[in-house]
Parts: sequence; C-alpha cells; structure tokens
Amino acid sequence: MSFAIASSVEEALEALDSGARPIAGGTDLVVGARQGKGGLPESIVAIDRIAELAEIGVADGGLRIGAGVTHARLMTEPAVVDRYTALADAAALVGSPATRNVGTLGGNVMNSSPAMDTGAPLMTFGAVAELRSTSGTRTVALDELWTGPGKNSSQENELCVALVLPDLGERAGSAYVRLEYRRAMEIAVVGAAATVQLDADGNFESARVALTAVAPKIIEVSGIADVVAGKANDDALGALVYAQAAEQATPISDLRAGEEYRRHCVGVMARRAVEAAARRASGETIAVPVNRALGVGANA
Repeated sequence: MSFAIASSVEEALEALDSGARPIAGGTDLVVGARQGKGGLPESIVAIDRIAELAEIGVADGGLRIGAGVTHARLMTEPAVVDRYTALADAAALVGSPATRNVGTLGGNVMNSSPAMDTGAPLMTFGAVAELRSTSGTRTVALDELWTGPGKNSSQENELCVALVLPDLGERAGSAYVRLEYRRAMEIAVVGAAATVQLDADGNFESARVALTAVAPKIIEVSGIADVVAGKANDDALGALVYAQAAEQATPISDLRAGEEYRRHCVGVMARRAVEAAARRASGETIAVPVNRALGVGANA
C-alpha cells in the first residue's frame, strides 16, 4: 500500500489521476474494511490537511461548505445553525463524538449511503456537489449524484471539494428528525428532513421533504409543495404530510425493522420534521438536534 498526504487540492487531484483514493476522517473506509465489506485501497491520499476543504463561506447569498468540514463543526457553526438548521440537526446525530470530530460532510455525501443523516437535509435545501478533477470543475444535483446504495455518478479521478447550498429566502426554517434505538453509534432506521417557507400570515408558502433509509438512495417526496401551500401548521396538515411520505417510501424489512413499521415511522418523522421546520421558520428557537429538544428517539 502507498500513502501520501496532500497539502493542496491540486496535489490530491494528481494523486487521484494516478489511481489513489482520497481519505479524510476514514470513518467509513476503515470500518468497512474491518467488517469485511471491502479491502483497503492499494493507494491512498490523505486530504484532511487541505485548508481549502475546511472553509465555509457565503456563495451567491447561500453557503458553500468545504467537503472537509467535520460534523462537529457543522453542528455548532453559526452560519449552519442559524440558516440551515436541519444540517446541524443531522450532523449532531452522526456516530459518536469521536466520529463527528473526524468524519466530514464530503465523505458522508460521497459514501452515498441511503441511511446517511446529512443527505436528506442537503436535498431539501437544493444543494449541489462541487466535483473537481484535473480537467475542470462541475456541479451535480444530489439526486443525480446518488445512483444507489454506496454508489454515485462521480468519476474515479473526481474529488468532491464542496457542497453549495442556495439562499433559502425569508421566513424559512428546516429540521431533520430520525428514528433511533440508541443515542450513539446508530444508523438511521428511518429519517426525514424538511425545509419550509412561510408567508406573512404564518401559513405555508413552500416546502420540501426528503426521506432517509426507505429507498435505495435518499429520496425527495413529490407533491409536498402543493399539499402544504396556503395551509397552517396544524394536525390536519401533519396528516397529509404523513400520508405523502408513507406512500412514496419503498422500505425493506431487515433485522432492524420491518417494511410496514418503517413505512409508518417515516411518515411520522416527516410530519415531525415539517412541524419543527415551520416552528423555526416562525421564529421559535428549537435547539439542535431536534431529536433531543423534542424528545424524539432513544432516551439513552
């Protein structure tokens, strides 16, 4: 095995051209190798010391988050917590404190797991992945990037350098809620993220909802914007959101949960995410993560 440490994106891209695989926190790669899911690559380039990948900055009124930004930083970064709160909710639930301190947003996105926590919030924001190679840079919408469990449409010589989040507008709020059996080192059984925008009267103007761990990849619930338009944040609306999410989910049954249970629970998580997002959009403060603030999920 060969190992190199890149000090710039250019150095990393040259290594990728030579067949190396990038590694930052290594929380997925190393664990997967230990579990027998695949051997370690013959050539690795470390990208965790590249300053550019750890930057967070304003981009066209929105936010550009470097792929090397850790979950621990995302859950406390003011620019994320204040305007893109669902991403902070999700980051706060990833793994354990040790995992969050080394695991990165780019690694989470490019691992392409349908159970990743950060994916659903990013999708409801309309985020795009910025992929760079020695040939140039391109941006890819997340529903086009993810192609299946652990699979994506990036090329082997492309490096995810950032996630770009658009401006959400005024009176916007977001939340991510997941079903969990324990509070640490847990993978989402199901989860849901919502980003909403309210009108001047406090009724819904728009909404997007995405679901975690109920399909081969993170999916956005279609038709939600039409369902919620002009309505108040009440039980009747919650029932409509539940029905849309439960109907469009395509969960499987495995050792952790059955198909019917997952379908019901993802509807509940979607409803709770929309409710919490609307409360935040109206100016109410709900601490990060929503799961802990509202008592959702595991107690210990």
